Amino acid sequence: MVRTFVLIAAMGLVPKIVLPTATPVVLTTRDGVTIAADVYTGPSPIAPVILLFHQAGSGKSEYASIAPRLVLLGYSAIAIDQRSGGALYTPANATVARLGHSAPYLDVLRDMDAAFAYARRLYPIAPIYLWGSSYSASLAFAFAAKHPRDVGAVLAFSPGEYFPNKHLVRDAARSIRMPVFIDSSSDPQEERAAREIGDATRSKLKVDFVPHAGVHGSSTLRDDKNAAGSAENWDAVTGFLARVRALGP
Repeated sequence: MVRTFVLIAAMGLVPKIVLPTATPVVLTTRDGVTIAADVYTGPSPIAPVILLFHQAGSGKSEYASIAPRLVLLGYSAIAIDQRSGGALYTPANATVARLGHSAPYLDVLRDMDAAFAYARRLYPIAPIYLWGSSYSASLAFAFAAKHPRDVGAVLAFSPGEYFPNKHLVRDAARSIRMPVFIDSSSDPQEERAAREIGDATRSKLKVDFVPHAGVHGSSTLRDDKNAAGSAENWDAVTGFLARVRALGP
């Protein structure tokens, strides 16, 4: 059997893995802002749903190569163009383009609320995890603190005190008890900021991961941004997600 497979591979006949594609949707926030979003449908309507929020100057395209891998791991995923973002990745942030400007970070909490409500309607009984990048990683703590029974886990890539209130994120983290994964770049200052936030949480399952090679935000998982360390970061993420799922609902 193995020899046959090797022969087939040598002939170039091994089928390629087809990556999941996104279904574009439009969400409307409570204050009337229309949010562009991509839905990546997982293998089961009860599989955990991961809400993907991007970093400053960015958009849902930050997750174009990340979300499909999450689906292959057994999750559904929803990525949105928040009202604070830009053209760091292509296509650029459609929500910001419609608004004509990038809004303050804290206004994005309304976008997160709309994404969460949409995910709950789409997947009524599935666990919902928050995944944030840079400023949205910090907002994930603020959102989870207000919805402690609704958020199944938080994954925060390069969180920090990015807001006028320099204690906002740590104050929110002190009420966090759901599983938490924190990933930072290789920058010592960023590592320290992430560690302070992680130390404030009361989660029984908490991973504060500092990679040998890391870049800012969720981009650390992209081969085109972190060729030296993306695999290491993926190993840490998948290990954490497996531990969360093992805990059950």
